[in-house]
Amino acid sequence: MFRLQGSKVLAVDMTGDAVKAKNGSMVAYDGQMAFKKLSGGGEGLRGMVTRRLTGEQMTVMEVKGHGTCWFADRASEINLVSLQGDKLYVEAGNLLATDAGLRTGTTFTGVRGASQGNGLFTTTVEGHGQAAILSDGPAVVLRVTPQYPLTVDPGAYVAHQGRVRQSFQSGVTFRTFLGEGGGEAFQIRFEGDGLVYVQPSERTTIAGDV
Repeated sequence: MFRLQGSKVLAVDMTGDAVKAKNGSMVAYDGQMAFKKLSGGGEGLRGMVTRRLTGEQMTVMEVKGHGTCWFADRASEINLVSLQGDKLYVEAGNLLATDAGLRTGTTFTGVRGASQGNGLFTTTVEGHGQAAILSDGPAVVLRVTPQYPLTVDPGAYVAHQGRVRQSFQSGVTFRTFLGEGGGEAFQIRFEGDGLVYVQPSERTTIAGDV
């Protein structure tokens, strides 16, 4: 159902089913399509309320019909993620599209969200199906194992999945060793067994000024 054309355009072939996508991300379509704007981005009232409280702007549209839709967002790289009953945690701004077999919601992430300036809630995607996530530059998928935990710069973090625990730590920054000011004052530590998606370009975060 989901396929990439190049690395920056997502093509979705539909035969009467539906896809949820970031509002304004559709660049073309053929066939017969119906469009509906969805409020919030999470399931039900809770998703709408938490997004308003955290200031996250994530407007989602549903596209349903027969034909092909093409999606893109500011020439960002697109990465396909297949879920087999597990859950994907992704920053709201990095989620491009999900197919009809997946449920979206929100989850509390604690201080990490506050440090990034992205609110205290992260978008969750779960079920069986495909999701498309965005990254600034080609994303790198890093493995986390019980023997090898992973520490990530919050500005480079995009998403994670699997049986992974995340904790928030401050102290030595990545840029301290380089003698540069304005580096990230916080880090995210992942432990367990799963995958973490990082991008080769850092978004601006509040943590960089702390």
